[in-house]
Amino acid sequence: MPSARARLLYVTDLAYPARGRRYCDEDIFLTSRLRDAFDLALCHPRDAAALLDGFDAVVTRNSGPVLYHQDAHDAFRARAGVTGIPVYNPLTGRGDMAGKQYLLDLTAAGEAVIPTVDRAEDLPRLPRTERYVVKPRRGADSVGLRVVTAAEVPALADGEVLVQPLVDFVHEVSFYFVDDTFQYALYAPDPDRRWQLRPFRPSPDDLAFARHFVGWNTLAHGIQRVDACRTRAGDLLLVELEDHNPYLSLDALDDAGRDAFVAAMTTSLHRFLDAHR
Repeated sequence: MPSARARLLYVTDLAYPARGRRYCDEDIFLTSRLRDAFDLALCHPRDAAALLDGFDAVVTRNSGPVLYHQDAHDAFRARAGVTGIPVYNPLTGRGDMAGKQYLLDLTAAGEAVIPTVDRAEDLPRLPRTERYVVKPRRGADSVGLRVVTAAEVPALADGEVLVQPLVDFVHEVSFYFVDDTFQYALYAPDPDRRWQLRPFRPSPDDLAFARHFVGWNTLAHGIQRVDACRTRAGDLLLVELEDHNPYLSLDALDDAGRDAFVAAMTTSLHRFLDAHR
């Protein structure tokens, strides 16, 4: 008799209207391929807590910003903790999964991150500039992000938002990892078109930069995207460590690249399930 296939509850919001991307296409593709190795059922993030029973693990993918369903997400985390069902990515991430506090912590530690503060008294720690970026602590997908003048910043920096200098960068680049293994990198040559991505061949220093933050996050399993910007001086600064439901931009890869990613994710899921048996 063949061994029973693992049953996965795949959490996604197929109708989420992401700017410049189609979440649904990516998850339709991924689930069509993952079905070769697992039994899958898809559900909306608002339904996840009620549907955990009967599955061997939960896979969270393109479920949209948590702030749009915070109550349901909190219920899901609580229910997963009670039942002990494994969640992929594990809910122990230190990056965006836990909010944006890590940007403050990494700034305070002197790491290569866009300098970030949250209070008016800390504004002198930022490089002086004419314009600043202000964004919610639990924001995602640029929700609530504003560019403001230096004169406006002191009144806004009340501890509830993050404040960063508006960096004049050459391009943004994203590094994609499965577990701790680098898969591919993509970059946006035009800073005004964030999601018009092209394949990028990182230098050894670029990869070391990305690996550093993946190692800092200490997730043994899962998919992570390290977003960075290239300064005019040629350095990389961390923009975001997406460790909850990173969009993968698989449509920017060729067939071989997509096949390689599916193989890596499948292997990772098998290892993840084995670790929780």
